[in-house]
Amino acid sequence: MNGLLAFSRGIDRLSTVVHKTIMWLSLVAILVSAGNAFTRKFLNLSSNAWLEAQWYLFSAVFLLCAAYTLLKAEHVKIDILYGRLQRRTQVWIDILGTILFLFPFCIITVVLVWPVVVDKINSGEMSSNAGGLMMWPVWILIPLGFGLLGLQGLSELIKRIAFLTGHGPDPALDQTASTH
Repeated sequence: MNGLLAFSRGIDRLSTVVHKTIMWLSLVAILVSAGNAFTRKFLNLSSNAWLEAQWYLFSAVFLLCAAYTLLKAEHVKIDILYGRLQRRTQVWIDILGTILFLFPFCIITVVLVWPVVVDKINSGEMSSNAGGLMMWPVWILIPLGFGLLGLQGLSELIKRIAFLTGHGPDPALDQTASTH
């Protein structure tokens, strides 16, 4: 179990490094958005490339930081019943949810989108908008983001099994200790 926990910590570090790198794209997206608004309003200029850049930046932040969101347990939960259950029952729900929903969702998404991504790369697809950007780089974010999310799900699964078997701390307590 120690080897699996070390592997889990490595995945957690990867999610954190990706987050700390990609989070700056939020600032870039805000600056691009403000620049677009300014040039459109005051200079009567517009650029499809800059509008698409905003979307690409937002896509990168959303897709690549989803794993970090899972790491920090900041994803949306419906807590009406979950919060009233015993901690071990909550952990079992997390395990079953990861195995039955998160893993299949990530795997199916990567498997289905991969041929499309390869086709987009091979064709060098460009935006149909005048002055638009290449489309294929943003398509690469989909399997990459879902791959990272699936890896983080594996890390969370390892931590929960370690907790249930007495080989690790409660992952929820670990989250509150290392939040942000």
